[in-house]
Formats: sequence, C-alpha cells, structure tokens
Amino acid sequence: MIDKTVAGIEEAVAGIHDGATVLMGGFGGAGQPAELIEGLIAQGAKNLTIVNNNAGNGDVGLAALLKARRVRKVICSFPRQADSYVFDALYRAGEVELELVPQGNLAERIRAAGAGIGAFFTPTAYGTPLAEGKETREIDGRHYVLEYPIRADFALIKAFRGDRWGNLVFRKAARNFGPVMAMAARCTIAQVDEIVPLGALDPEIVVTPGIFVHRVVRVASTRAADVAA
Repeated sequence: MIDKTVAGIEEAVAGIHDGATVLMGGFGGAGQPAELIEGLIAQGAKNLTIVNNNAGNGDVGLAALLKARRVRKVICSFPRQADSYVFDALYRAGEVELELVPQGNLAERIRAAGAGIGAFFTPTAYGTPLAEGKETREIDGRHYVLEYPIRADFALIKAFRGDRWGNLVFRKAARNFGPVMAMAARCTIAQVDEIVPLGALDPEIVVTPGIFVHRVVRVASTRAADVAA
C-alpha cells in the first residue's frame, strides 16, 4: 500500500544533509512551508544552497534559517526588501553567497529541471551583468542568453490538501512555485493543511500528481480563511 504520509515535521525533514540544495516554495509568506523550515532549523543541516523567490522576511521562515547560519548560498530573484535585514547583514559581511536570477528565468530554470530540458535560450537579462560569462546567441534578429536547469536534492513546499499518495491541491496564490519545485527535486516534502482520503480530491483540480511527491505531513492551519474553506 502506498502511503507517503509521515507522522510529524521531524520525520518529514529527516535526511536533509549538509551541503544540500533545497528548493523552498513561497512568494513572501504565501505558500511558504514555515513549519518545514522550522523543522529544518531544528534538524541541523548546514551549508545549504537555498532556492527561493526572495531572501527571507523579518526573522521567520527562510530569514530564521539564515540567521541560524545554516545557508551557504541563496539563489533568488528579490534579495532586498524592507524586511530582509537578516540576509542584508550576512551578505554585506561576506557570510552568504548570492546568485541573482530574474523571476521568470528562475521559474523556467526550475521547470526545465522537472521537464528534462537540458538548457534553454531566453532574452531576459541579455546585455546586463546577469548575462556575463554565459553563452549568448542571436536568433531571428533577437539576442538570447543560455540558461541551465536548477535541480535540487530536496524541495520543501506547502499545499492546501493532499492524500496519502501525495496528490496535492493548492490554495490560490500559495500555488506559486510549489508545483514546478515538486518536479525538480530528488525528494519533495509537502506540508498540507489537510490529508484527505483517496478519491476525495477531484482529479480535475489536482495540481501536483503524487508521482512527484515523496513525503506528506499534515500541519493544521491556524488561519481562519483556511479553516473555513
């Protein structure tokens, strides 16, 4: 019997090793797997490469992981925000590396990894410092930059509902990077608000099929909107 559910956060993040590359879902707080990140901090893995849309907010989530000195490198689109002071301080002190990637390129590089695409040409970032050292090509009179997939050892994502096979549905904007990240990692770990019986999820609304998910852990939502949904 296939059952990908695990008993708790500690079991969910077990095996994430030092030096791992970890895809981390979320657009700011929307879709951020906060409890999985807290579990990763407690678990102790260090020298991590984190791939996320930004570089953390305030003192929670990814920012807390950075503050704990567990991150070696961040690959993201928006490293600087009004409340990204943890990353700012570490970066200015030379304690964390940054690879800046335009958001569309970031999403497509992750998607390419899951789709088995070896590389792709994009016009985004051509002629800017972000294209330095990369192969470029003119195609039909337009200039492009060659970008490579971002593959990861683990993906930590948040979904709304899931079943024991790992099929997932997402809530509104919390969908953001989760689906493509689930496809691009060797081990995808999903926290969900609710685990439902097999067959309870309408196949037409399943966004991430269970074939891409390896562990599912229930984390009860405390948001009124989620509880009422």
